[in-house]
Amino acid sequence: MTTKRPVKRAVTFFFAFSAFLAGFRFISSDGPRFSPTDYVVEDGFKLNLIASEPFLKAPVTLDFDSKGRMWVVEMIGYMPNLEGIGEDELNGRITILEDRNKDGVVDQSKVFLDQLVLPRALAHVYGGLLYVDGPKLWFVEIVNDKPGRKTLVDPVYAEGGNVEHSSNGLMMNIDNWIYNANYHFRYQLKNGKWRKEPTSPRGQWGITKDNFGRLYYNTNSTNLQGDYVLPNKAIRNNYFKPTIAEHQRLASNRVFPIHQTSVNRGYQPGVLDEKGYLKDVTAACGPLVYRGGVFPKPYDLNAFVCVPEANLIKRNILDFKGLQTSARQAVEGKEFIASTDEGFRPVNLFNGPDGAMYIVDMHRGIIQHKAYISQYLTEQLGTKKLDTLQNAGRILKVTSTATKPNPVPDLSKATGNELLALLSHPNGWLRDLSQQLLIQKNELSLVPQLVALAKTGNEFLTAIHALYVLEGLNALTFENLSSIIAQSKQPETIAHAVGLLERFATRERVPKMKSICTNLMAQNSETIDLYLAMSLNAWLKLSDAAFLPVLSIIEKKYATQPVVQEGITSALAGKEEQYLASMNPTDLLKNNLTQTIGKRQKNEMNPIYVVEKNAVDNRTKGLKLFRSICATCHGADGKGIPELAPPLKGSEYIDGSLKRLAAMILHGVSGPIHVDGKLYQLNNEMPALINNKDVSDQDIADIIRFTQNAFAKVGKGISAEDVKKMRSKKPEGSGAFTEKQLLESDFDN
Repeated sequence: MTTKRPVKRAVTFFFAFSAFLAGFRFISSDGPRFSPTDYVVEDGFKLNLIASEPFLKAPVTLDFDSKGRMWVVEMIGYMPNLEGIGEDELNGRITILEDRNKDGVVDQSKVFLDQLVLPRALAHVYGGLLYVDGPKLWFVEIVNDKPGRKTLVDPVYAEGGNVEHSSNGLMMNIDNWIYNANYHFRYQLKNGKWRKEPTSPRGQWGITKDNFGRLYYNTNSTNLQGDYVLPNKAIRNNYFKPTIAEHQRLASNRVFPIHQTSVNRGYQPGVLDEKGYLKDVTAACGPLVYRGGVFPKPYDLNAFVCVPEANLIKRNILDFKGLQTSARQAVEGKEFIASTDEGFRPVNLFNGPDGAMYIVDMHRGIIQHKAYISQYLTEQLGTKKLDTLQNAGRILKVTSTATKPNPVPDLSKATGNELLALLSHPNGWLRDLSQQLLIQKNELSLVPQLVALAKTGNEFLTAIHALYVLEGLNALTFENLSSIIAQSKQPETIAHAVGLLERFATRERVPKMKSICTNLMAQNSETIDLYLAMSLNAWLKLSDAAFLPVLSIIEKKYATQPVVQEGITSALAGKEEQYLASMNPTDLLKNNLTQTIGKRQKNEMNPIYVVEKNAVDNRTKGLKLFRSICATCHGADGKGIPELAPPLKGSEYIDGSLKRLAAMILHGVSGPIHVDGKLYQLNNEMPALINNKDVSDQDIADIIRFTQNAFAKVGKGISAEDVKKMRSKKPEGSGAFTEKQLLESDFDN
């Protein structure tokens, strides 16, 4: 299917502008129109609309192909109404957007894949497309912009939880591994086979990286999180889980919207300020470390974050000090972009081929999933008719007024030497893609130039890209890595190189590696010492005598730095007792090693090495159970069904004692009952679940928690233990509870 731009765009714009002057927003049949006056953008930048309906609907993420075209994931099925009914429809799709006449605005779209269930991620890798359909992760070959052969990469990739808590991201990092948000595995296609390895779980929605390869992410209630170290370096010890090296909150959660905010927990004290403005993020997502190379210098490596509930985008300045990273609000009291348009829902940000920043604006009213949406927010959305804003969507482009974006290149036609030159380009997107294309093209003739490039140093860390092209080409050797380590003046390059050197560990190379360690420690670099320590695991298995003393020197040098001590604990996997017995560790490391030995004895591994898929969260489980058990009579929206069951909203049985509610679910209800002052003459009993072995006490607690969130005036909690106690609170006689018994019984004592 191909969609082209309407011919009468100028006429439409005239009427839209006239309507704005008349004091209201013009809505065409294609959806809401973009009005720049609805947005306050930081000085020195401008915001342009480059794609909207009818070319796309409900976009949630995108990626650019080697021709610079946008491929957009459209999650059309997400919350189609306030009840969230219909999310399993086969209406998701992946669409290719093109600007055919090169005027900067999309004028054609064509569907690449459709009939998908809640798709939420994609990545152009290995000459094809990695994407998510329902719970499954697929790789599909691309043949003339059409899907070719498909390969199932992971059947349980997005199992568990609702769509807001299922795996997404799919970002190729500089180390040639694909990482995710909200999943503890990473992926790689190597020598024709897909590899799946444990990694630390990161964030909730969206993932990004800096030039070094550290990862950044967030959760709905945290503006920005990140790792102090490169991925998979501090988790080499299966019985140790780092708490400092990874998952650090980097910045304040304070937010500065420019209008009163409708948010899920707005009724709770402290969520909104005295003017009704949101105080801290509640739906942060889609972070981006800017690496585009065309914004003014102070914006390089800034971390931008989507805050869709407050209709804004934050800018955080990253600070790199020693082995730690922090972030701070760029302009106190003001956001990079803030809008008065409550339909502006930025959910993802990306560096583009031209160096600009691209915003994926889902542009809809409802952005809270049914499993978590409160009655308070439901009423707010309904009052503002935001629930009617569906099937819209925008891609926005942010550019600097001081510099021009670069032309969008077509790297599909680039030669090997052209791609080699692009490894030094200021635009990180171009460097990343050139690295991958050199590997895909199997450019073995360029190995000597790549080795030479890996010995150089610049602010863009080009040498690291060169290292991983060599890795992807299977062209690394112990000799060329040793040469790179010896000649490089850049600690970041050496950090990656010593990690890559570990795969060449043999007993014959122990003396040479010991000499490398001595030379590196003489450089007195925190970065080099840390990554050297974390890269000695394979060498320790060959010679305790050679390398335990190396770790001991580093340990004593950084005795009070927990990041280094966690790195050493990671490297000592299986050697903890030897180190304790022979190296007299300082307190931090001694504590780490003692705890690790205890966990090994109890066989308590880091969960990433045990758990295969994400578990369903309790709130989503409660929603699913409610829909399967309760909605048949009470309705999926809880409004009740005549002659079957009364409504739940406004019910004193929902707003009252939760133990009474648990007893009702366990033992059933019969006869007439008053709800919210109205008598309901029920012809059928509410069935009891006490003898249903498939429904546990925890299940009933989850159902109640969902009803509290969805229908109660003020939500309360209940435990499985509380539910269990209600099993003995049986009604008199052999039947279900009557209204009289419910009102007269004391369930809370």
